[in-house]
Amino acid sequence: MATTETLEEFYQQKFNWLPDNLSQNIGHFNVFRIVQYSRREFYKISLSAGRTIVHYADKSIEVDGNTLLFFSPNVPYTIEMFGEARKGFFCIFTEAFLTENLRSNVHDLPMFALGGHPAYMISDEQRGNAGEIFGKMLAEINSDYRFKYDLLRNYVTELIHYALKIQPTEVLYKHPDANSRITAVFTELLERQFPIETPSQRFNLRSAKDFAEQLSVHVNHLNRAIRQTTGKTTTHHITERLVTEAKALLRHTNWNVSEISYSLGFDEPAHFNNFFKKQTNTTPTSFRIV
Repeated sequence: MATTETLEEFYQQKFNWLPDNLSQNIGHFNVFRIVQYSRREFYKISLSAGRTIVHYADKSIEVDGNTLLFFSPNVPYTIEMFGEARKGFFCIFTEAFLTENLRSNVHDLPMFALGGHPAYMISDEQRGNAGEIFGKMLAEINSDYRFKYDLLRNYVTELIHYALKIQPTEVLYKHPDANSRITAVFTELLERQFPIETPSQRFNLRSAKDFAEQLSVHVNHLNRAIRQTTGKTTTHHITERLVTEAKALLRHTNWNVSEISYSLGFDEPAHFNNFFKKQTNTTPTSFRIV
């Protein structure tokens, strides 16, 4: 029988804190902003049952039954879960946690690769086996064993290989509002690269082609979706955001123009100077001293 979640349980599970006015006898109200594609810096593996729809870029995967799902931080995603799909397990980990245990790069694994296969339908028996692995994780994470993270790393690797032996699920369909969806993901990927906080940080996704490859869509499709949704080109959005960051770095850091140029992805300071002057009608040095 399903249990009723209390307000205290909701806040502790969702935010790990309790609001000060929760115990006042005046009822309770709060409001939150829903973020369709939230920024994540970690990988995730989940085991669920029931109907689940995963949206990413302009595509969706719908699965119904026992499913192993693998998520990468490289592409923002959102999940719709129905009924029993909310029951199960999941674990999260960073690339550095897993790297020691893999002979290959985590990005090369089919479930984490761009344009890869994140969903794996499994039988009841296979779900039981995967559930046992998650059960071992739960027991180990709470233990005092000195080398427990070595074991946990092995369990994650075991889940990955368990899935690799199974045919991935490819029930793909275009979302009815695919243009808005892909535009939202593009915007998230663009903003994820900012702010530039150190001279060694580098702005890498600089062209529509770069973003299309990241999202596993054709560059013409990406350009068309963004143009129809915003009325502006993909290049215009990238250029506009790049200029905004360049101005912030010129005004609020003591980095020299060469350092700023490199951090913004330009190979030569002269290329940055020409770009900045074309967009603002002034040079970086002149802008800085105004």
